[in-house]
Amino acid sequence: MTVTAEGDLLWTPSAAFAAQTNIAQFMKWLRDERGHAFADYEALRRWSVTETEPFWAAIWDYFAVESSRPYDRVLTSSIMPGARWFPGSLVNYAEHVLRGGRGRGERIAIHHRSELRAPADVTWAELTARVHAVASGLRELGIVPGDRIVSYMPNIVETVIAMLATTAIGAVWSSAAPEFGAGAVIDRFAQIRPRLGFFADGYTYAGKELDRTSEARAIVAALPTLEHAIVLPYLNPDARFGFSIPEMTWAQLEASNAGVPADFHYERVPEDHPLWVLFTSGTTGLPKAIVHGHIGIIIETLKNLAFHMNLGPESTMFFYSTTGWMMWNLLVNAMMLGTKIVLYDGHPAYPEPDLLWTLAANARATQFGASPAYVQMMRQRGVCPRLTHDVSSFESILLSGSPATAETIAWFYQDVKADLWVTSQSGGTEFCSGLVGAVPILPVYAGEIQARGLGMDVQVFDDAGAPLIGEIGELVLTTPAPSMPLRFWDDPGNERYLAAYFDRYPGVWRHGDFMKINERGGCYVYGRSDATLNRFGVRIGSAEVYRVLDEMPQIAESLIVCLELPDGGFYMPLFVKPAPHQTFGADMQAAIVTSLRTQCSPRHVPDAIFAVPAIPYTRSAKKMEIPIRRILTGSAAAEVASPEMLADPASLDWYIAFAAEAPELAPFRT
Repeated sequence: MTVTAEGDLLWTPSAAFAAQTNIAQFMKWLRDERGHAFADYEALRRWSVTETEPFWAAIWDYFAVESSRPYDRVLTSSIMPGARWFPGSLVNYAEHVLRGGRGRGERIAIHHRSELRAPADVTWAELTARVHAVASGLRELGIVPGDRIVSYMPNIVETVIAMLATTAIGAVWSSAAPEFGAGAVIDRFAQIRPRLGFFADGYTYAGKELDRTSEARAIVAALPTLEHAIVLPYLNPDARFGFSIPEMTWAQLEASNAGVPADFHYERVPEDHPLWVLFTSGTTGLPKAIVHGHIGIIIETLKNLAFHMNLGPESTMFFYSTTGWMMWNLLVNAMMLGTKIVLYDGHPAYPEPDLLWTLAANARATQFGASPAYVQMMRQRGVCPRLTHDVSSFESILLSGSPATAETIAWFYQDVKADLWVTSQSGGTEFCSGLVGAVPILPVYAGEIQARGLGMDVQVFDDAGAPLIGEIGELVLTTPAPSMPLRFWDDPGNERYLAAYFDRYPGVWRHGDFMKINERGGCYVYGRSDATLNRFGVRIGSAEVYRVLDEMPQIAESLIVCLELPDGGFYMPLFVKPAPHQTFGADMQAAIVTSLRTQCSPRHVPDAIFAVPAIPYTRSAKKMEIPIRRILTGSAAAEVASPEMLADPASLDWYIAFAAEAPELAPFRT
């Protein structure tokens, strides 16, 4: 089987499969209980975005959201930003996650795997008890609702427990993955002024031990509001952190509060109370601190993961992620539906390239998730799971992090399983969910995201704000959605928030992706329309790179872009202008790589570094990342940059010649 043409039909759900899906059951409930009959998914979707309040009220009732009091109304206003959802209600996120295990206490909630630890499982009863114990310990330390708690921990069960314990008492969670250097973490955490932090001493990756105690000390030293540190000797049982603030080990915190009464008190909070802070990549400065609320994440999660991922109590979800990506939050969210989740801390292809498939098969995963870049690696290494693994438990595939090509999707049908619902979703940190995604009652076409999500009024606009069908334009959202950011942290007057998403089309959310919607409602995402770097499926910001390079005296200026290959791969070149009297060579390149790897993360390291005579700027002193990216992918300079916008029109000459001649750019030329 070889099907790689975009738009080719790859899979059609059987009548039996479609009938038992969560969305089919919801449509039946709407007909029987609300008198709304819909002929197909598109009719349901149109109702969900035109009758906003009845739709979201139905979601609330269908999933029996637990609130201390009834809400006053579904939505206060359709104006963005500023819409308030379900005012008057009082809910708690962690309570809704842990209710997924009610009556199923001895069943497994989490399978966790690690390069450092033997495989182990946690039951719902154990998870609930441990969350209650840690939450009670946090209360004893004086943590109150609204306090910020930060984490510098890997993808292990303790991190899940810490997040649920934090949110159970109404404190605000924020996480950074331990592969991030101290500078990148401080840029994030300093903005929200945390009172307590969770810190692991390190982790292993591809068998290599990576001690992070020095980075943890630097983080703590730079956060004057921190009063307490909970430390986890994960890499080394004898680890010493040496913080300047009081420390307590994870074991001490949990053990001292074991046996918390069964009537543990969850802090139920109103619609504007923050749940967690997720950070954007920092393209145009410091990473933006996105604040989500309990109510919005609960209601959007129930809808999205039940209807667009078809998850439930018999499902097991495995998605390879780190704790610094919103997909980690989404993975934990899945437990709200009673779904088992699989955590893995380690290299995705060590010691064997098919490691993730082994882990997923052993856990009897029903949904396997990873980025298209990972799939490209599988293809290149000749991995064929259907020949080497028991794939009988797999029902669906979740691809996220970057656009999935026709070849990527077709690979699953050829090398994994013929009867498989292969899904691609696109959304992001801003919503901690998908805007466009999967629908289990629709066919799968190569390279195509199946549909726009329920309750998400997604459209494609041209530059003038007119809607497009069948043409590429800006992905926009024309009405509010519950999990939109409440605000940015410390953003008076919503100035940064408005500038980030409402600058182009007032009152309309501009997401920053290029997209096309075809006549049948299928969606094609063509990558970022801004300067965000998409590195192995994870967004990083050019500003993070520049902050490191600006501190290197041997470099005068720099510019970085990321080019997306048609097959889902990436090429990220860095261009540097050496400082006067500095020689560009192997030593300078090694210093750049070391600085980016240690101060940011391995993902920030470019694929190649080139010395250039000039860095192009606009007259308003902005680096011309997007025009350079377009020139390198084959666009004519006159099409992307008029001379009058350039501070120095001659600064483009080197890049024009490089784009025409460099053999490494051959795959990108049109």
